Amino acid sequence: MSDSARVVILGGHGKIALLAAPKLKAAGFAVDSVIRNPDQSSDIEAAQANPVVLDIENADTQALADLFAGAQAVVFSAGAGGGNPARTKAVDLEAAKRSTDAAGQAGVRRFVMVSYASASVDRDRVDPESSFYPYVEAKHGADEHLRASDLDFTILGPGGLTLEPSAGKVLIADEAGDVDGDRPADEVRVTSRELVADVITHVIAESAAVRQTVNFYDGQTPIAEAIS
Repeated sequence: MSDSARVVILGGHGKIALLAAPKLKAAGFAVDSVIRNPDQSSDIEAAQANPVVLDIENADTQALADLFAGAQAVVFSAGAGGGNPARTKAVDLEAAKRSTDAAGQAGVRRFVMVSYASASVDRDRVDPESSFYPYVEAKHGADEHLRASDLDFTILGPGGLTLEPSAGKVLIADEAGDVDGDRPADEVRVTSRELVADVITHVIAESAAVRQTVNFYDGQTPIAEAIS
């Protein structure tokens, strides 16, 4: 396999990344999954990916660019997991921004960011005192930094993540996470992690949704029909 068909996943041990790696492999890509803890290497290998140990929270732009060099695409699926505002800012915002810059520096055009459905509007509607607000700010800032780059980005905005199997079908939402101008019920605003992995694979394999933000929930429309 040529080096050009390599995809680098940041946050390689996350649930979405572990589901995406074998799907990308099946689509013909080699996958480097980046992890901080070398003890997770066997899980990465079980997902048919190559474990790369690098702490992206502390890696500078050059170290990331070196890692990305020659790749076809970078997927940012890392996250601090909430709870600690300082770490959330360090990973979800600062590491994401460095990763965007590093991709540009390395000449890797394709960049897929895993965000969430209402990231572009929540900064104005979530209480700044809320424990969720640091995450809102981080994801909003990371997405805006990517949009301002000249990369061939796709920003994916799932709803509340579930462990349900993917049906391979989506419900597309607008930039606020609404559908047909209305905020769907909570039980509608959910997205299977495996569906996110399917969408990651689709947009990379088909060069779909370039320089677009795609907000989506579990739905009835086949991915390939909904996201071109």
